[in-house]
Amino acid sequence: MRHWTAGFLLAACLVSSLGAASQVSADAISDKIEKERKMLERLKDQIEEKRKQADEAGKKRDSLLQGLQTLDERLVQVRHANQDVSRKIRKKDQEIETINQQITKLQGSIRQRRDAILARLRVQYMEGRSGYWKTLLASDSYGDFQRRLQYLSAVSERDYALLETFKSDVNDMEEAERQRESARAGMRVYKQSTEKQLHEMSSVKKEKKVYLTKITQEKESSERALQELEKSAVRIDSLLRELEQRRRAALARPPVAGTQHRGVKGMLPWPVDGSVISYFGRQKHPTFNTYVQRKGIEIRASEGSLIHAVMQGTVVYADWLKGYGLVIILDHANGFFSLYAHASKILTTVGAQVTANQAIGETGDTGMTKENTLYFELREGTEAVDPMQWLTKR
Repeated sequence: MRHWTAGFLLAACLVSSLGAASQVSADAISDKIEKERKMLERLKDQIEEKRKQADEAGKKRDSLLQGLQTLDERLVQVRHANQDVSRKIRKKDQEIETINQQITKLQGSIRQRRDAILARLRVQYMEGRSGYWKTLLASDSYGDFQRRLQYLSAVSERDYALLETFKSDVNDMEEAERQRESARAGMRVYKQSTEKQLHEMSSVKKEKKVYLTKITQEKESSERALQELEKSAVRIDSLLRELEQRRRAALARPPVAGTQHRGVKGMLPWPVDGSVISYFGRQKHPTFNTYVQRKGIEIRASEGSLIHAVMQGTVVYADWLKGYGLVIILDHANGFFSLYAHASKILTTVGAQVTANQAIGETGDTGMTKENTLYFELREGTEAVDPMQWLTKR
């Protein structure tokens, strides 16, 4: 019995020890799994963060010229709003000038009628209260009495009309002065709006200047911007190739009345008044410190100068183009195309027929440029030609 009890106790101890060991082992495995789970979560977070950084980098890489265009769109919007307010100010000026002329005329009329009223009052004062009766009683006959009565009635009516006209002129004068004050109040509001918009324009211009400086000074950004500009240039080439194919297909059809002649070299009108700052061919880019093969010329002009069509033609493109700003392309139906870029405003629409020298836009500083310029290309088919050989010699 004693041996059995001792054996039982020994077995119980063994079982207890094994259970404890098993529990320790299970806890260790759970801890290890938990640690691995946390490590996996951290790894997933790191992967997600890297992915976000890669996405941001991709967006930044793809949005250099888009960011520039966004600034240009803001600037154009504010500039147009300012021009609209300026037109309203000019209209208010004209309105105030018209009211001033009306007031001046009324003042003269009031002075004349006031002098006439004062003259009548002096006469009545000199004649006294019985002056009316004296005139009637001085009649020699009934006929004379009737004539005197009619005369006095006419004088009385004239005096009454004079007073009524005087009062009407005074009322008109007061109304005109109220209108003038209202117009002046409107003018003050417009001027405040103009000051706000000019401040915003200045702010956006500074922001664009900083943006361009950053692009040009950072080598990686500069290279990316040039690559994007090349993509935009390729897009223009593709568009012109498509247009040229359409033109050739149209040659099989009967000629359209009024088809434009090819023109003579050195006889085309200039698209804008200004000075050429960048020429056709291999030129140093005005923004980047590198040489590029330019397919057109750049003309410095005053902001808002009118852009003119160099030949009659059809508008085939009138919209934003990354790096070039607001762009207009004309098909001249004679194998030539012309392109006008960096505009601040487009004054035509796609499909519109324009004549030579017709205003189609206004110059500006949209796109990859730091000053008010017009970038002008002339294409014979899809081949870029030197515009200087075709424009009128200066």
